[in-house]
Amino acid sequence: MPKLNGYSKKDLLDIYKKMALARRLDEKQLIMLKQGKAFFHIGCSGHEASQMAAAQNMIPGKDWSYPYYRDAALCLGLGMTSKEQLLSFLAKADDPNSGGRQMPQHYGHKDLRIVSQSSPTGTQFLQAVGCAMSRKWENDHEIVYVSSGEGSTSEGEFHEALNWASREKLPIIFHIQDNEYAISVHVSEQTSGSSVFSMVNGYDNLSRYEVDGTNFFETDLAFREAIERARQGKGPSVIVSNVVRLLSHSSSDDQKKYRKKEDLDKDKNRDPLIVFEKNCVKNKILKESDFEKLRNEIIQIVDQDAEWADKQNHPDPNSATNHIYSNEPNLNETPSNYKNEKIVLVDAINHAMHEEMKLNDKMIIYGEDIADPKGGVFTATRGLSDSFGDKRVFNSPLAEASIVGTAVGLATTGWKPCVEIQFGDYIWPAMMQIRNEVASMRYRSNGSWKCPMVIRVPVGGYIHGAICHSQSIDGYFMHMPGIRIAYPSNAEDAKGLLKAALRMDDPVLFLEHKGLYRQGFAASKEPDENYVLPFGVGKKIMEGDIVTVISWGAMVQKSIEAINMLKIDNGIIDLIDLRTLNPLDYEMIGESVKKTGKILIVHEDNKMNGPGAEISAHIAENYFDDLDAPIMRVASSDSHIPYNWHLEEKILVQTEDIQKALKELLEY
Repeated sequence: MPKLNGYSKKDLLDIYKKMALARRLDEKQLIMLKQGKAFFHIGCSGHEASQMAAAQNMIPGKDWSYPYYRDAALCLGLGMTSKEQLLSFLAKADDPNSGGRQMPQHYGHKDLRIVSQSSPTGTQFLQAVGCAMSRKWENDHEIVYVSSGEGSTSEGEFHEALNWASREKLPIIFHIQDNEYAISVHVSEQTSGSSVFSMVNGYDNLSRYEVDGTNFFETDLAFREAIERARQGKGPSVIVSNVVRLLSHSSSDDQKKYRKKEDLDKDKNRDPLIVFEKNCVKNKILKESDFEKLRNEIIQIVDQDAEWADKQNHPDPNSATNHIYSNEPNLNETPSNYKNEKIVLVDAINHAMHEEMKLNDKMIIYGEDIADPKGGVFTATRGLSDSFGDKRVFNSPLAEASIVGTAVGLATTGWKPCVEIQFGDYIWPAMMQIRNEVASMRYRSNGSWKCPMVIRVPVGGYIHGAICHSQSIDGYFMHMPGIRIAYPSNAEDAKGLLKAALRMDDPVLFLEHKGLYRQGFAASKEPDENYVLPFGVGKKIMEGDIVTVISWGAMVQKSIEAINMLKIDNGIIDLIDLRTLNPLDYEMIGESVKKTGKILIVHEDNKMNGPGAEISAHIAENYFDDLDAPIMRVASSDSHIPYNWHLEEKILVQTEDIQKALKELLEY
């Protein structure tokens, strides 16, 4: 039986069928768009051959995929059906990508190991690297596919991903589908030398391929070689497929406004379906009539599937807030069986990680300078790489987006990353990954995917750290659904909360105040290895019925100092240490408000849009009739934090500021 590239007549018909199916889905969806049945479409027309070449060389349900929005043909090649893609297009309840939560062409399929894709271009690269790290560690010969257009290679995270992948010789294939246009901007305006292939030269262990992506057979050979190389542990590859974009960027675009007619006509002459047909006919494997028959069948299939999908149910509106967090029950607090010795907060953090590493052999720790002998700039990770080895505790590149992005990929494959951002002030390069990936993974995939991980972050001032070593970041992240936040004030709570965080099924931002790390007032007897402290449960530091003081982190001690300096009698102040900022202990807050009627909120973050504003709003909305005085807030000034200690003192909350506010409330 004659074959072409090793494919039989039956194989070739199946490949063509899926390419033609992707094309017809584009055409049908645009018709349905005009009928008012959907709001958006972004197509793969012109990219089908290169995507099918990738799919043919992967093992569906075993290999991992991080696609981008044009990868419809890839997903069909891996086993997604036209019905499933139409359900996504119409945002129906049974949409396997997202249950109607994301725009069309944002692919995800748990059974096929197509990891949920979000809209920001380029974020998928680092996640794919994290996934590939776990594949290498588990030595299962699985490979990871990640793709984008040429425009997304301008993102810094693309180069961070190449750096990490080539350094570690990871089993990952970067597929860059170069149609020459990033929406309306030509590659000559985007990329040095107008060539992604040339741009990625210089990375060790990285193999490069540049192919005619409209020619399935040429591209197939490149994928065949690159994937086999990856399975053998020889490292990553970049495959640049030169393809054509036969449709405008999306249904919101009109490429005739910025592309010449002769260029568009040239692209049509390179249509990958026509190229495929010609190759098969030329090599006398198939006839034109075979293709004609198949095209007619596909039109009928898509029409029937579209009619079926249109009749399917929309998501239940009451499910709109499902899957923001896991449904796991909150951990119960365990008894505080103390060891004899007293420890400082930074050692409690260290011991918590050490104990959890023993319990979970899929827990890993990494970040900048965290390995021994350094053990982190604050020594929070001291001794951990010596104890558990450099495969489980290791230094990352100096790249915060890389740290968090790879952790997402690791978490989706069942590992438990605990990563450190060296200073809260430096978390912002990772903000895209945290906001659009970490926090949304469970929600946007309708609960199919999750990324439980812990991001440890030293924060806060009072250490003469100036503008870039003193920030409080509470308010930024409290505004972000999908991620839990802990902020302990003492060693005992720090250990219990971190151990809980490392066992939770949700991502956690774990804030550690640098100024508390070695303070004696934040030290405590050490709970044993069985101690865990549930999130969302505040702690009463003092009991009283006249004024409620709500605080957390370093401000708890300052509040205690202010109360003591005023020599306020016992039974006057109800002092609450919230301990976690998401979830908040609204029950404890409400009970205290009803009892005292006077509220002071003390936090280190800026006053404007700070956490105190949200807590105040909650109290005003729910307990207004219980209030006997205006809600008061003490917070840092709305300013950057200067280096000079006299200036710093003016900006940050001082004990005297809390004293003044307490006096006003007591006298009100």
